[in-house]
Amino acid sequence: MTRRYLLQALLLFGAGLPATMALAADKPFKIGFILPMTGQSASTGRQEEAAVKLFLAQNGSTVSGRKIEVIFKDDAGVAEQTRRTAQELVVNEKVDVLAGFGLTPLALAAAPIATQSKTPMVVTAAATSMITEQSPYVVRTSFTLPQVSASIAEWAAKNRIRKVATLVADYAPGVDAEKFFKNQFQLNGGQIVANLRTPLKSPDFAPFLQRVRDSGPDALFVFLPSGQGATFMKQFAERGLDKAGIRLIATGDVTDDDQLNEMGDVALGVITSHHYSAAHPSPANRKFVDAFQAQSKFRPNFMAVAAYDGMRVITKALEATKGQGGGDALLAAMKGQIFESPRGPVLIDAQTRDIVQDVYIRKVARVEALGGQLYNQEFDVQKQVKDPGKSK
Repeated sequence: MTRRYLLQALLLFGAGLPATMALAADKPFKIGFILPMTGQSASTGRQEEAAVKLFLAQNGSTVSGRKIEVIFKDDAGVAEQTRRTAQELVVNEKVDVLAGFGLTPLALAAAPIATQSKTPMVVTAAATSMITEQSPYVVRTSFTLPQVSASIAEWAAKNRIRKVATLVADYAPGVDAEKFFKNQFQLNGGQIVANLRTPLKSPDFAPFLQRVRDSGPDALFVFLPSGQGATFMKQFAERGLDKAGIRLIATGDVTDDDQLNEMGDVALGVITSHHYSAAHPSPANRKFVDAFQAQSKFRPNFMAVAAYDGMRVITKALEATKGQGGGDALLAAMKGQIFESPRGPVLIDAQTRDIVQDVYIRKVARVEALGGQLYNQEFDVQKQVKDPGKSK
């Protein structure tokens, strides 16, 4: 009898399995992208939306029999709007994955919702180290400020820069950038002569730059969120810091590819550290940049490559689950992914769920082979950098 009942149960299970799989295949796989598409950080939304559309155009909108549906939502860079939007996407739209998050406060607002609903949350922009620790469902494909800040501090110390003033935006990523630059620079014998923090919204850099000039550093280290670099560079020139012999070193947000040509000659020679440049000399990147510009008519930046790679991580995870999805199954399939990105080789660390990647030291130059436009040209690299905020 026991054997007969077991056989019947197995037959029933086998009969039900194709039906379950068919039911999943009938439902679209929904990705809710929450991005600042208006407001001060609108360039982030524009770049990421274009990258997602390019990925789908190149790879198709069906994975393992599931139709991919991307829902773009504008949070205007306001954390309360991010929280409400994430909740609506999970409860009403029943999205399988949340993605995007242009600034750290926006990612922090959505993290509890990802935890409560067991929805994977792929961060394609925000860069504070602690974000992946706010929910076990967060995976990051962008970068962290400690990765790039410690790298430029290491370079500065090796290149006879002894005294530095720091200027960062006054919110969590800026605090990260200041802390990890300062720690690494002082570890190598450097001196910090001033620590300055600017308002996140509508900053006037002029009074801060005057204080930098008065402190007499060899160089100024800067972190600003994407979108503020052009205004900063204009005021840097107006205050004459370049003529005073103060070198500018920064994270790559300051010489963002999306705004670099607008900055003009004042940007020439600026040294930055970052994980992506549109001029990165690899076949994968040349293909990506050509396709992106053909579709969107503007140059991709580091936000675009993070969204493009975010789509890769999500769709490969869906493929690994044979189209079934499910929060925990998708999360498990995202961990440990290794692939060649337009930025270079990357790994999603299985323990931290954060990205491990090469960090490049670059110099702004006019590139005649690329139409005489300004580009961040890489001349040094630190291979496979983990987030120093999680390395202990």
